[in-house]
Amino acid sequence: MFAGENGLQGDPRLKAISDAIRVVPHFPKPGIMFQDITTLLLDHKTFKDTVDIFIDRYRDMAISVVAGVEARGFIFGPSIALAIGAKFVPLRKPKKLPGEVISEEYVLEYGNDCLEIHIGAIKHGERAIIIDDLVATGGTLSAAITLLERVGAEVVECACVIGLPEFKGRLGLNGKPLYILVEPRQQTT
Repeated sequence: MFAGENGLQGDPRLKAISDAIRVVPHFPKPGIMFQDITTLLLDHKTFKDTVDIFIDRYRDMAISVVAGVEARGFIFGPSIALAIGAKFVPLRKPKKLPGEVISEEYVLEYGNDCLEIHIGAIKHGERAIIIDDLVATGGTLSAAITLLERVGAEVVECACVIGLPEFKGRLGLNGKPLYILVEPRQQTT
């Protein structure tokens, strides 16, 4: 579900968020129009508005875990977790977490990857959201859902700043809802 279709129609914050994202053509490979959120992070007000929209959505949903997908989910997740009184759990690339972990492999648009989580980071039955900057094919979020469910979490929803138009109207991933703030911009700035 896109934020603009769910109570935020005409919200000027969504246009500012979209406008703050730089498009970098042919990165990391030819044909990819990379949605660069680093320019959004340089705009204090727009960055805060982005986080605030997520906080407003999740504040009263009894969320106890905000799981952030490496690396850009780490930018938004901790602030959301602090504001709603939840813990932040990083979902990392292989060999980045010390101690005991479990892993989930997945296929990307341009290769394979893997996510890991610490064993014991989540208690059985905890309500979780998963946050990342962008959903493209859904492979990363699907792997994150599977990983969290393997450790006993109840995944309530996935949330992304940017979602490809193909996701518009879809129910979600692995049967889980997907909340997206804006669609990707096509032109460069």
